Amino acid sequence: MKFSCEKALLAAAVNTASRAAAAKSAVSSLEGLLIEALDGVTVTGYDLKIGIRSSLPADVSEMGSVVLNCKLFGDIIRKLPDDIVTVEVDGNTFAAEISCGMSRFKIMGMSSGDYPDLPDVKSQNYLRIKEKDIREIIGETIFAVSDNEARPIHTGALFEVDGTSLTVVAVDGYRLALRKGTLTENKIIDKSFVVPGSCLNEAERIAGDSDEDIKLTVGMKHIMFTIGRTELISRRLEGEFLNYRNSIPKDSKYSLTVERRELINAIERVSLIISDKFKSPVRCRFGDGVARVSTQTTLGNAADECRIEGDGEGIEIGFNNRYILEALRAAPADKVVVKLNTSVAPCIIVPASGDSFLYMILPVRMRTNEN
Repeated sequence: MKFSCEKALLAAAVNTASRAAAAKSAVSSLEGLLIEALDGVTVTGYDLKIGIRSSLPADVSEMGSVVLNCKLFGDIIRKLPDDIVTVEVDGNTFAAEISCGMSRFKIMGMSSGDYPDLPDVKSQNYLRIKEKDIREIIGETIFAVSDNEARPIHTGALFEVDGTSLTVVAVDGYRLALRKGTLTENKIIDKSFVVPGSCLNEAERIAGDSDEDIKLTVGMKHIMFTIGRTELISRRLEGEFLNYRNSIPKDSKYSLTVERRELINAIERVSLIISDKFKSPVRCRFGDGVARVSTQTTLGNAADECRIEGDGEGIEIGFNNRYILEALRAAPADKVVVKLNTSVAPCIIVPASGDSFLYMILPVRMRTNEN
Protein backbone atom coordinates (compact mmCIF):
# COMPACT_ATOMS: atom_id res chain seq x y z
CA MET A 1 0.00 0.00 0.00
CA LYS A 2 1.24 3.46 -0.83
CA PHE A 3 -0.48 6.83 -0.86
CA SER A 4 0.25 10.54 -0.55
CA CYS A 5 -2.04 13.27 0.79
CA GLU A 6 -2.09 16.63 2.52
CA LYS A 7 -1.02 16.43 6.15
CA ALA A 8 -3.92 18.59 7.37
CA LEU A 9 -6.51 16.31 5.76
CA LEU A 10 -4.93 13.15 7.14
CA ALA A 11 -4.55 14.68 10.60
CA ALA A 12 -8.24 15.67 10.65
CA ALA A 13 -9.36 12.18 9.61
CA VAL A 14 -7.08 10.49 12.15
CA ASN A 15 -8.22 12.82 14.93
CA THR A 16 -11.89 12.12 14.18
CA ALA A 17 -11.60 8.34 13.80
CA SER A 18 -9.34 7.94 16.83
CA ARG A 19 -12.20 8.95 19.14
CA ALA A 20 -13.83 5.59 18.42
CA ALA A 21 -10.69 3.48 18.84
CA ALA A 22 -10.55 1.40 22.01
CA ALA A 23 -8.21 2.73 24.69
CA LYS A 24 -7.59 -0.82 25.88
CA SER A 25 -8.95 -4.04 24.44
CA ALA A 26 -8.33 -7.78 24.48
CA VAL A 27 -8.45 -7.47 20.68
CA SER A 28 -5.23 -5.56 20.01
CA SER A 29 -6.33 -4.39 16.56
CA LEU A 30 -9.16 -2.38 18.16
CA GLU A 31 -6.52 -0.19 19.80
CA GLY A 32 -5.45 0.77 16.29
CA LEU A 33 -6.81 2.58 13.28
CA LEU A 34 -7.68 0.79 10.07
CA ILE A 35 -6.09 2.63 7.14
CA GLU A 36 -7.43 1.69 3.71
CA ALA A 37 -6.22 3.03 0.38
CA LEU A 38 -8.50 2.50 -2.60
CA ASP A 39 -9.89 5.39 -4.69
CA GLY A 40 -8.94 7.60 -1.75
CA VAL A 41 -8.03 6.88 1.86
CA THR A 42 -10.34 5.94 4.73
CA VAL A 43 -9.39 5.95 8.40
CA THR A 44 -11.53 3.86 10.76
CA GLY A 45 -11.76 3.58 14.52
CA TYR A 46 -14.05 1.03 16.18
CA ASP A 47 -14.49 -0.14 19.78
CA LEU A 48 -17.39 -2.55 19.02
CA LYS A 49 -19.87 0.06 20.32
CA ILE A 50 -19.18 3.06 18.12
CA GLY A 51 -17.42 3.15 14.77
CA ILE A 52 -16.13 6.25 12.97
CA ARG A 53 -14.96 6.06 9.37
CA SER A 54 -13.52 9.21 7.82
CA SER A 55 -12.37 9.51 4.22
CA LEU A 56 -10.06 11.94 2.44
CA PRO A 57 -8.77 12.48 -1.09
CA ALA A 58 -5.32 11.01 -1.73
CA ASP A 59 -3.00 10.01 -4.54
CA VAL A 60 -3.04 6.20 -4.25
CA SER A 61 -0.23 4.52 -6.15
CA GLU A 62 -0.71 1.09 -4.54
CA MET A 63 -3.97 -0.09 -2.98
CA GLY A 64 -4.01 -1.93 0.31
CA SER A 65 -4.81 -1.69 4.01
CA VAL A 66 -3.12 -1.89 7.41
CA VAL A 67 -3.90 -1.35 11.10
CA LEU A 68 -1.62 1.13 12.88
CA ASN A 69 -1.42 1.92 16.58
CA CYS A 70 -3.87 4.74 17.14
CA LYS A 71 -1.89 6.82 19.63
CA LEU A 72 1.50 6.44 17.95
CA PHE A 73 0.23 7.06 14.42
CA GLY A 74 -1.88 9.99 15.59
CA ASP A 75 1.01 11.60 17.47
CA ILE A 76 3.29 11.22 14.45
CA ILE A 77 0.81 12.77 12.01
CA ARG A 78 0.05 15.69 14.32
CA LYS A 79 3.74 16.54 14.72
CA LEU A 80 4.60 16.39 11.02
CA PRO A 81 5.20 19.64 9.14
CA ASP A 82 2.43 21.06 6.95
CA ASP A 83 3.37 19.33 3.73
CA ILE A 84 2.51 16.24 1.68
CA VAL A 85 2.56 13.02 3.72
CA THR A 86 3.51 9.72 2.10
CA VAL A 87 2.61 6.43 3.75
CA GLU A 88 4.03 3.19 2.35
CA VAL A 89 3.30 -0.22 3.86
CA ASP A 90 5.11 -3.49 3.21
CA GLY A 91 2.41 -6.04 2.40
CA ASN A 92 4.40 -8.88 3.98
CA THR A 93 5.70 -7.39 7.22
CA PHE A 94 3.07 -4.61 7.64
CA ALA A 95 5.88 -2.17 8.43
CA ALA A 96 4.73 1.37 7.62
CA GLU A 97 7.06 4.11 6.44
CA ILE A 98 5.75 7.63 7.00
CA SER A 99 7.53 10.58 5.42
CA CYS A 100 6.79 14.28 5.23
CA GLY A 101 9.35 16.95 4.38
CA MET A 102 12.56 15.99 6.18
CA SER A 103 10.74 13.74 8.67
CA ARG A 104 10.89 9.95 8.40
CA PHE A 105 9.28 7.29 10.58
CA LYS A 106 9.03 3.53 10.35
CA ILE A 107 6.53 1.78 12.63
CA MET A 108 5.10 -1.72 12.77
CA GLY A 109 1.49 -2.31 11.81
CA MET A 110 -0.92 -5.25 11.89
CA SER A 111 -2.88 -7.12 9.27
CA SER A 112 -6.23 -5.55 8.43
CA GLY A 113 -7.67 -9.06 8.36
CA ASP A 114 -7.75 -9.01 12.15
CA TYR A 115 -9.86 -5.84 12.23
CA PRO A 116 -13.60 -6.46 12.78
CA ASP A 117 -16.05 -5.23 10.14
CA LEU A 118 -18.22 -2.25 10.99
CA PRO A 119 -21.96 -2.95 10.93
CA ASP A 120 -23.49 -2.53 7.49
CA VAL A 121 -26.25 0.09 7.82
CA LYS A 122 -27.87 0.03 4.40
CA SER A 123 -31.46 1.09 4.57
CA GLN A 124 -34.04 3.19 2.77
CA ASN A 125 -35.09 4.35 6.25
CA TYR A 126 -33.39 7.74 6.62
CA LEU A 127 -33.80 11.45 7.21
CA ARG A 128 -31.82 14.54 6.27
CA ILE A 129 -31.30 17.69 8.31
CA LYS A 130 -28.93 20.63 8.10
CA GLU A 131 -25.58 19.99 9.75
CA LYS A 132 -25.72 23.08 11.94
CA ASP A 133 -29.28 22.23 13.03
CA ILE A 134 -28.44 18.73 14.26
CA ARG A 135 -25.42 20.11 16.08
CA GLU A 136 -27.60 22.67 17.88
CA ILE A 137 -30.34 20.16 18.69
CA ILE A 138 -27.87 17.71 20.20
CA GLY A 139 -25.99 20.44 22.10
CA GLU A 140 -29.24 21.73 23.59
CA THR A 141 -30.47 18.33 24.86
CA ILE A 142 -27.40 16.20 25.59
CA PHE A 143 -27.01 17.56 29.12
CA ALA A 144 -30.20 15.74 30.17
CA VAL A 145 -29.16 12.31 28.86
CA SER A 146 -28.84 9.92 31.79
CA ASP A 147 -25.58 8.23 32.77
CA ASN A 148 -27.39 5.72 34.99
CA GLU A 149 -26.96 2.26 33.46
CA ALA A 150 -29.85 0.97 35.59
CA ARG A 151 -32.15 2.40 32.88
CA PRO A 152 -30.12 1.89 29.69
CA ILE A 153 -32.83 3.30 27.43
CA HIS A 154 -32.43 6.71 29.06
CA THR A 155 -28.69 6.79 28.36
CA GLY A 156 -29.78 7.92 24.91
CA ALA A 157 -32.10 10.51 23.40
CA LEU A 158 -35.45 9.77 21.80
CA PHE A 159 -35.82 10.90 18.17
CA GLU A 160 -39.43 11.36 17.03
CA VAL A 161 -40.25 12.12 13.40
CA ASP A 162 -43.52 13.57 12.13
CA GLY A 163 -43.54 14.85 8.57
CA THR A 164 -40.76 17.43 8.33
CA SER A 165 -40.63 17.87 12.12
CA LEU A 166 -38.00 16.26 14.35
CA THR A 167 -38.36 16.19 18.14
CA VAL A 168 -35.44 15.07 20.32
CA VAL A 169 -36.06 14.28 24.00
CA ALA A 170 -33.61 13.43 26.79
CA VAL A 171 -34.44 12.57 30.41
CA ASP A 172 -32.35 11.57 33.40
CA GLY A 173 -34.86 11.37 36.26
CA TYR A 174 -34.19 14.94 37.44
CA ARG A 175 -34.80 16.95 34.29
CA LEU A 176 -36.14 16.69 30.78
CA ALA A 177 -34.90 18.44 27.65
CA LEU A 178 -36.98 18.67 24.49
CA ARG A 179 -35.86 20.35 21.28
CA LYS A 180 -37.61 20.60 17.93
CA GLY A 181 -36.09 20.96 14.47
CA THR A 182 -37.03 20.87 10.80
CA LEU A 183 -36.00 18.12 8.39
CA THR A 184 -35.01 18.74 4.80
CA GLU A 185 -36.01 15.20 3.80
CA ASN A 186 -37.93 12.44 5.54
CA LYS A 187 -37.81 8.83 4.38
CA ILE A 188 -38.28 7.42 7.86
CA ILE A 189 -40.31 4.29 8.44
CA ASP A 190 -39.54 4.09 12.15
CA LYS A 191 -41.27 7.16 13.57
CA SER A 192 -39.24 6.97 16.78
CA PHE A 193 -35.89 5.52 17.81
CA VAL A 194 -33.32 6.08 20.57
CA VAL A 195 -29.73 7.14 19.84
CA PRO A 196 -27.06 6.46 22.52
CA GLY A 197 -25.67 9.53 24.27
CA SER A 198 -22.11 8.47 23.42
CA CYS A 199 -23.01 8.54 19.73
CA LEU A 200 -24.68 11.93 20.07
CA ASN A 201 -21.58 13.35 21.75
CA GLU A 202 -19.47 12.29 18.77
CA ALA A 203 -22.03 13.53 16.24
CA GLU A 204 -22.01 16.96 17.89
CA ARG A 205 -18.21 17.09 17.75
CA ILE A 206 -18.07 16.02 14.10
CA ALA A 207 -20.86 18.31 12.87
CA GLY A 208 -20.00 21.90 12.00
CA ASP A 209 -21.92 25.08 11.23
CA SER A 210 -22.58 24.17 7.61
CA ASP A 211 -25.93 24.47 5.86
CA GLU A 212 -25.15 21.19 4.10
CA ASP A 213 -27.37 18.21 4.91
CA ILE A 214 -26.33 15.31 7.08
CA LYS A 215 -27.99 11.95 6.59
CA LEU A 216 -29.19 9.80 9.48
CA THR A 217 -29.81 6.22 8.37
CA VAL A 218 -31.84 4.00 10.70
CA GLY A 219 -31.26 0.26 10.39
CA MET A 220 -32.83 -2.61 12.30
CA LYS A 221 -30.20 -2.55 15.05
CA HIS A 222 -27.88 0.30 14.15
CA ILE A 223 -27.96 3.95 13.14
CA MET A 224 -25.47 5.86 11.00
CA PHE A 225 -24.78 9.57 10.78
CA THR A 226 -23.20 10.60 7.48
CA ILE A 227 -21.62 14.01 8.04
CA GLY A 228 -19.55 15.22 5.11
CA ARG A 229 -16.81 12.63 4.54
CA THR A 230 -17.37 10.96 7.91
CA GLU A 231 -19.65 8.06 8.88
CA LEU A 232 -20.55 7.51 12.54
CA ILE A 233 -22.12 4.14 13.33
CA SER A 234 -23.67 2.98 16.60
CA ARG A 235 -26.14 0.46 17.94
CA ARG A 236 -29.67 1.67 18.59
CA LEU A 237 -30.95 1.50 22.15
CA GLU A 238 -33.94 -0.75 22.62
CA GLY A 239 -36.56 -0.52 25.34
CA GLU A 240 -39.49 1.56 26.54
CA PHE A 241 -38.64 5.25 26.71
CA LEU A 242 -40.44 7.48 29.22
CA ASN A 243 -43.87 8.69 28.07
CA TYR A 244 -42.64 12.24 28.37
CA ARG A 245 -45.90 13.84 27.27
CA ASN A 246 -47.63 12.57 30.40
CA SER A 247 -44.76 13.87 32.55
CA ILE A 248 -45.03 17.50 31.43
CA PRO A 249 -47.66 19.56 33.31
CA LYS A 250 -50.41 20.68 30.96
CA ASP A 251 -51.18 23.95 32.77
CA SER A 252 -49.29 26.37 34.98
CA LYS A 253 -50.47 28.81 37.64
CA TYR A 254 -47.58 31.23 37.08
CA SER A 255 -45.90 32.20 33.81
CA LEU A 256 -42.98 34.54 34.41
CA THR A 257 -40.85 36.02 31.62
CA VAL A 258 -37.18 36.69 32.32
CA GLU A 259 -34.03 37.66 30.46
CA ARG A 260 -32.17 34.36 30.32
CA ARG A 261 -28.71 35.87 30.79
CA GLU A 262 -29.81 37.93 33.83
CA LEU A 263 -31.16 34.83 35.58
CA ILE A 264 -28.03 32.84 34.70
CA ASN A 265 -25.80 35.59 36.13
CA ALA A 266 -27.77 35.74 39.38
CA ILE A 267 -27.67 31.96 39.89
CA GLU A 268 -23.96 31.78 38.97
CA ARG A 269 -23.12 34.43 41.55
CA VAL A 270 -24.92 32.75 44.44
CA SER A 271 -23.49 29.39 43.31
CA LEU A 272 -19.99 30.58 44.20
CA ILE A 273 -20.49 29.27 47.74
CA ILE A 274 -21.85 25.91 46.55
CA SER A 275 -19.43 23.05 45.84
CA ASP A 276 -19.36 19.26 45.82
CA LYS A 277 -18.32 19.44 49.47
CA PHE A 278 -20.68 22.23 50.48
CA LYS A 279 -23.95 21.44 48.73
CA SER A 280 -27.16 23.36 49.07
CA PRO A 281 -30.09 24.09 46.78
CA VAL A 282 -30.59 27.46 45.17
CA ARG A 283 -33.77 29.00 46.53
CA CYS A 284 -35.75 31.10 44.06
CA ARG A 285 -38.54 33.39 45.29
CA PHE A 286 -40.66 34.83 42.49
CA GLY A 287 -42.47 38.01 43.46
CA ASP A 288 -44.03 40.88 41.53
CA GLY A 289 -41.49 41.97 38.92
CA VAL A 290 -38.48 40.46 40.67
CA ALA A 291 -36.92 37.05 41.31
CA ARG A 292 -34.75 36.70 44.42
CA VAL A 293 -32.11 33.97 44.25
CA SER A 294 -30.36 32.84 47.41
CA THR A 295 -28.49 29.97 49.04
CA GLN A 296 -26.81 29.10 52.30
CA THR A 297 -23.95 26.69 53.01
CA THR A 298 -21.38 26.32 55.79
CA LEU A 299 -19.25 28.78 53.81
CA GLY A 300 -21.85 31.50 54.29
CA ASN A 301 -24.86 32.79 52.41
CA ALA A 302 -25.48 34.67 49.18
CA ALA A 303 -28.39 36.44 47.54
CA ASP A 304 -29.06 38.18 44.25
CA GLU A 305 -32.00 39.46 42.24
CA CYS A 306 -33.11 39.82 38.65
CA ARG A 307 -36.09 41.41 36.96
CA ILE A 308 -39.05 39.36 35.75
CA GLU A 309 -42.28 40.12 33.94
CA GLY A 310 -45.22 38.87 35.95
CA ASP A 311 -46.13 38.15 39.55
CA GLY A 312 -45.22 34.85 41.19
CA GLU A 313 -47.01 35.90 44.40
CA GLY A 314 -43.93 35.00 46.42
CA ILE A 315 -43.78 31.33 45.39
CA GLU A 316 -40.50 29.71 46.48
CA ILE A 317 -38.87 26.76 44.79
CA GLY A 318 -35.48 25.09 45.28
CA PHE A 319 -33.20 23.84 42.52
CA ASN A 320 -29.98 21.95 42.16
CA ASN A 321 -27.89 24.84 40.84
CA ARG A 322 -26.15 22.74 38.17
CA TYR A 323 -29.43 21.39 36.78
CA ILE A 324 -31.08 24.79 36.42
CA LEU A 325 -27.93 26.39 35.01
CA GLU A 326 -27.40 23.69 32.39
CA ALA A 327 -30.96 24.13 31.16
CA LEU A 328 -30.73 27.92 31.03
CA ARG A 329 -27.35 27.87 29.28
CA ALA A 330 -28.65 25.45 26.65
CA ALA A 331 -31.84 27.40 25.96
CA PRO A 332 -31.59 29.01 22.47
CA ALA A 333 -33.54 32.18 23.36
CA ASP A 334 -32.74 35.54 24.92
CA LYS A 335 -36.02 35.62 26.82
CA VAL A 336 -37.59 32.57 28.44
CA VAL A 337 -40.81 31.88 30.29
CA VAL A 338 -40.59 30.08 33.63
CA LYS A 339 -43.80 28.16 34.34
CA LEU A 340 -44.61 27.16 37.92
CA ASN A 341 -47.48 25.64 39.88
CA THR A 342 -46.27 24.86 43.41
CA SER A 343 -42.95 24.68 45.25
CA VAL A 344 -42.85 20.90 44.77
CA ALA A 345 -44.12 20.67 41.19
CA PRO A 346 -41.78 20.58 38.17
CA CYS A 347 -40.56 23.86 36.72
CA ILE A 348 -40.97 24.33 32.98
CA ILE A 349 -38.78 26.62 30.86
CA VAL A 350 -39.93 27.51 27.34
CA PRO A 351 -39.09 30.28 24.87
CA ALA A 352 -40.93 33.59 25.20
CA SER A 353 -42.04 33.11 21.60
CA GLY A 354 -42.42 29.92 19.60
CA ASP A 355 -42.14 26.33 20.85
CA SER A 356 -38.69 25.22 19.69
CA PHE A 357 -37.66 23.88 23.10
CA LEU A 358 -38.95 22.86 26.50
CA TYR A 359 -36.92 22.09 29.60
CA MET A 360 -38.37 20.59 32.77
CA ILE A 361 -36.49 20.55 36.08
CA LEU A 362 -37.67 18.80 39.22
CA PRO A 363 -37.41 20.93 42.36
CA VAL A 364 -35.37 20.19 45.46
CA ARG A 365 -37.23 20.07 48.75
CA MET A 366 -35.97 22.82 51.04
CA ARG A 367 -35.67 22.77 54.79
CA THR A 368 -37.77 25.35 56.52
CA ASN A 369 -34.71 26.90 58.22
CA GLU A 370 -32.97 27.64 54.91
CA ASN A 371 -32.68 31.34 54.15
